[in-house]
Amino acid sequence: MPRYTPFFTLHLLPHLRPPQFLRVSRSLHWKPRHEYRLSQPELLGRITRLLVLGRFDAVDNLSFDFSDDLLDSVLHKLRVNPDASLGFFQLASKQQKFRPNIKCYCKIVHILSRARMFDETRAFLYELVGLCKNNYAGFLIWDELVRAYKEFAFSPTVFDMILKIYAQKGMLKNALHVFDNMGKYGCIPSLRSCNCLLSNLVKNGEGYVALLVYEQMMRVGIVPDVFTCSIVVNAYCKEKSMEKALDFVKDMENLGFELNVVTYNSLIDGYVSLGDLNGAKRVLEWMCEKGISRTAVTYTTLTKGYCKQHKMEEAENMLRRMKEEDDVIVDEYAYGVLIDGYCKVGKVDEAIRVLNEMLKTGLEMNLLICNLLINGYCKLGQVCEAKRVLRCMGDWNLRPDSFSFNTLVDGYCRECDMTEAFRLCTEMLRQGIEPSVVTYNTLLKGLCRVGDVDEALHLWLMMLKRGVCPNEVGYCTLLDILFNKGDFYGALKLWNNILAKGFYKNTVTFNTMIKGLCKMGKMTEAQKIFDKMKELGCLPDIITYRTLSDGYCKVGNLEEAFKIKNLMERREILPSMEKEAIVPSIDMYNYLISVAFKSRELTSLVDLLAEMQTMGLYPNIVTYGALISGWCDAGMLNKAFKAYFDMIEKGFSPNVAICSKLVSTLCRLGKIDEANIFLQKMVDFDFVPDLKYMASSAINVDAQKIAMSLDESARSLCVPNYVVYNIVIAGICKSGYVTDARRVFSALLLTGFSPDNFTYCTLIHGYAAVGDINEAFKLRDEMLKINLVPNIATYNSLVSGLCNSGELDRAKRLFCKLRQKGLTATVVTYNILIDGYCKAGNIRRALSFKCRMMKQGIAPSVVTYSTLVKALCEQGDTKESARLLDQIVKSSLDQTLDRYSKLARGYVDCGNLMKISELHSIFSCLPSGFMFDEQMELEEPRTYHDAYEDSEVAC
Repeated sequence: MPRYTPFFTLHLLPHLRPPQFLRVSRSLHWKPRHEYRLSQPELLGRITRLLVLGRFDAVDNLSFDFSDDLLDSVLHKLRVNPDASLGFFQLASKQQKFRPNIKCYCKIVHILSRARMFDETRAFLYELVGLCKNNYAGFLIWDELVRAYKEFAFSPTVFDMILKIYAQKGMLKNALHVFDNMGKYGCIPSLRSCNCLLSNLVKNGEGYVALLVYEQMMRVGIVPDVFTCSIVVNAYCKEKSMEKALDFVKDMENLGFELNVVTYNSLIDGYVSLGDLNGAKRVLEWMCEKGISRTAVTYTTLTKGYCKQHKMEEAENMLRRMKEEDDVIVDEYAYGVLIDGYCKVGKVDEAIRVLNEMLKTGLEMNLLICNLLINGYCKLGQVCEAKRVLRCMGDWNLRPDSFSFNTLVDGYCRECDMTEAFRLCTEMLRQGIEPSVVTYNTLLKGLCRVGDVDEALHLWLMMLKRGVCPNEVGYCTLLDILFNKGDFYGALKLWNNILAKGFYKNTVTFNTMIKGLCKMGKMTEAQKIFDKMKELGCLPDIITYRTLSDGYCKVGNLEEAFKIKNLMERREILPSMEKEAIVPSIDMYNYLISVAFKSRELTSLVDLLAEMQTMGLYPNIVTYGALISGWCDAGMLNKAFKAYFDMIEKGFSPNVAICSKLVSTLCRLGKIDEANIFLQKMVDFDFVPDLKYMASSAINVDAQKIAMSLDESARSLCVPNYVVYNIVIAGICKSGYVTDARRVFSALLLTGFSPDNFTYCTLIHGYAAVGDINEAFKLRDEMLKINLVPNIATYNSLVSGLCNSGELDRAKRLFCKLRQKGLTATVVTYNILIDGYCKAGNIRRALSFKCRMMKQGIAPSVVTYSTLVKALCEQGDTKESARLLDQIVKSSLDQTLDRYSKLARGYVDCGNLMKISELHSIFSCLPSGFMFDEQMELEEPRTYHDAYEDSEVAC
């Protein structure tokens, strides 16, 4: 017996009940009709007839394939029947292999809008806009809406709805396009849509455009309401046009508008953002006079303004005034603003007091305030207190978030405690918080700070392996790491990767690359990056110009540095971009004055000072500080004194830095008596009797005048000032009176003076320089007893003292212990040892230290090569000297090294040992990249070009 009755026998059994198997016929897709054989018009006719009759199930049972043309034809034919059109559109949307296109969406929204089915219309428009991947798709939707409007000749209400949706979605370019063009089709935007557009423009920082839109609203006759007025006032305030904002408020009030508290809060916020707290307070009093109720936002905004200016007393008074208002509820946010203010000025104890006051009012601790306290403690370096806050969060039923952990991780990184920072990251994972890109960026910066480049690179690879996408901050940090390592090609490869990732609109990224190239002396490549920056449409800022100018100054090309400054003033950028010149500030000129001194281009100083006056810029205390410091470094004290007298005449009082510079310069130049009289004005030495150092004789008249001028200003030097005391000790040590320096140091300890690393390092260096290495080590032990950890500079002084005393084995043993002490040897450390072995005649050991430093990733400096070349030549090994110089040519990234190589090669080839020794004397104390030795007197200038000509003549 068959399992089922064939279809052709069913007509013989009309009186029988259909068997059970027929009930599952739909699941077998059994179709009695063959619509696929029908022509397109016949199929269209059958579908539309069923839809008009409301037989949607019957349409669903028809056998046909959905297509854009079919859906479009049905919607066009049923455009006056919204229910039928909606039913068929929904049926089409449910298909697995078909989705309606933009054209069909635009037709259905017009059909539904005509039928006043606005909720359904709005839902489909949101769905349609959600499909947009870019602005182009948004413009395409508008074009299709216009085409459907022309085809159907329906109401243009849809245009107003799409305007509002574009504005709400932040698609402001599309919204503005609709706003500008909908009038062509007889549609004026509604006030609600206009308010939505204005509000979102202001929120997105387009206040100026919002004001233009408002003017256009007025021209087409759209009457504003109170909300419009509030938005327009906010737009004026965001554009920092406070006078126009006030005039607008007065005009609206004259027209009969009763402006609400939101409007006045916008005015207060505008004044606060400009730092004009008096103006903000006037608006508050104005509100009181008009009887406008103040809100928590009103007072909190003012409180925030006072906190920004570190006026904490006024900020707290504003909080008290808020409490006195009956209708104003002081919430946790208001207290949080005050707590944040105290934390930012370093008064965490006061922040805790305010917190306790808040808790007494019944308000509860929240995550925001915990994070503020953690951040405040970390800024003060009190990471233990910050961690205690983190631990206490559980007592308040709060869970730390990523910001809590990241802030504390940053605190440990700033304290160079990377072990604790990584331990904290492990705790993050245990609490279910995945380290974010911010966490990795913080750790990378911390590793850079402690000089652990290899671990930083390992962390970067781990971040990529875990699927964390780096951002601009991470890429910039890695660029810094590679440049610090001297890996030019690695940095270049990473830079190409950065551009490929699309990070070419960020000025900071370009600045980092340019800074790294300038640091390596690669000015040609830096200039190319600068040109590429403009080509890609990324506007250089003042830091870009300053970095590039500094790079040219460091390689001695002051002419190009001034070209960069002039370029900044003209701001030559792409024609498609708005040209906006950056006027050099007094800070820029102060910087150029400093680099002109460093480059010894002293003729440019007169031009700079004259140009400043032309620009309407006048010297400030920093300018005079740069001039005095520059002339002091140049050894031209007469000009330094003249700049000092000009400063006094202009009404500026000397600060600690200026006075300290004069004292240290006088000590360096051996003018002990002149330094004495300065120090007697700055520091009371009565507590150290019979100092040989203070024995005075005839002194320079100008120095005496300057010292006398300190009578009135000495009190402002904040004595006792630890910086001044350190300068005093350093000056005495440089003069060779180390015993006197120790006596001053001991006497200062009795007055409560707290020595730091600089103090001890100065004394240790002084004793090591005079050959008293045992006393130097005693001072090192004394540091350890008071929990002061000697830094690498301290150990460099000890190694130098041992080398100078001929104790090379002991120096090497101390060098080998550096890693155990948590310190990394620097190029200075290696240079000291190389110089020591060279002087002892052990060139082979000196060369082994050069190889060792290169294996450690430390690039040899010009001092390294000049020391080795001089020692080899003294032993008559010119062949090995020439080989070393060839190494410089092949691998050097430092233009100072390149110049040394060219100069030394000529002398080596002709065996001129005296000239090689002179060249070593010049370069051994020359900072990398500088044109001249800072210790050389300007009266006897000696340029590299002069030396190069000598080497050519000698050969």
